[in-house]
Amino acid sequence: MGSLYLEELSLSHFRSHRAARLELDGRPVAIYGPNGAGKTNILEAVSLLSPGRGLRRTSPDEIARKPERLGWKVRAELRSLHQTHEIETWAEAGQSRSVKIDGKAAAQIALGRVARVVWLIPAMDRLWIESPEGRRRFLDRMVMSFEPGHAEAVLAYEKAMRERNRLLKDMVRDAHWYGALEAQMAKQGAVIMTNRLMTLERLAAAQVGAQTAFPVATLQLQASDDKPLPESEDDLLAALSDNRQRDLQAGRTLIGPHRADMSGTYTAKGVSADQCSTGEQKALLISLILANGRALAEDFGAAPILLLDEVAAHLDAGRRAALYDEICALGAQAFMTGTGPELFAELGPRASHFEVTDDAGASQLKKLS
Repeated sequence: MGSLYLEELSLSHFRSHRAARLELDGRPVAIYGPNGAGKTNILEAVSLLSPGRGLRRTSPDEIARKPERLGWKVRAELRSLHQTHEIETWAEAGQSRSVKIDGKAAAQIALGRVARVVWLIPAMDRLWIESPEGRRRFLDRMVMSFEPGHAEAVLAYEKAMRERNRLLKDMVRDAHWYGALEAQMAKQGAVIMTNRLMTLERLAAAQVGAQTAFPVATLQLQASDDKPLPESEDDLLAALSDNRQRDLQAGRTLIGPHRADMSGTYTAKGVSADQCSTGEQKALLISLILANGRALAEDFGAAPILLLDEVAAHLDAGRRAALYDEICALGAQAFMTGTGPELFAELGPRASHFEVTDDAGASQLKKLS
């Protein structure tokens, strides 16, 4: 088994951090300090070493430190399997995000070939009781950890769907206008469904037989409105054609992978996740993140980088110790935040410890061990 970890991370004008630098050695990373000091900002910077908009899903301009608004930059030395890569990602004021890998300009999707990053943040705590959109996004992030190209399929599908929806809103009835768009949606939609179902299978396999203190979650994919959910390209193409009249009445596309929903069940109890207690819902999420890590370790050859924001605050001391033991056994470099050092006492010297404080609106970072 290889290794995947950051050896160095530098931030420039990134949110509350005017400048910050972390020297790391592959151990988990415990970051603590008061609320608002800038702990989560460090995790967000790491999340941008993967394709997409990061764990906060914000625009590049929102990331730039205020009031300067000079743009921002994240630089990292990444040990990936048996190679070291230099990654840079940045955005000038008013510009989109750019990426360089080993000094060469690269598309965001290329980040998924050298690094795998998985995260769990407090906003996900309501995953089981919020709208299907949030669960689709959660699932697609896990899918991207296995198949970085999944993002391109989703973008292509959504682009074609937007154009189809425009025709529907304009009440265009000529079938010839829809043919090419529906063929593109069917092609990309089949890829999306295949990737999602593969990911659910991988997560299920990674939970079977795993010695873990966290409950096994059984996941299923179905349509959010209980309608049939076509999986193959031919079935999806036929469904789009057959459903066109209904879609015209609604002014939007009512069938396809964009209507999918992921449900979860606490396997041992046979209870739907949305009916579980708050603590059980959190434990199920942690279980899925750990399963994602175990499955990726098999696929990629190294455990992914884990970003666990305020995860310790929701666990008792026994569960915290169990989580830290599992992270260390997995060999994952997990970046974890909390308000105080006592939340990471069970980690001890198995982790690097950093303190973040606020000094007149600027985050200050201090390495403790």
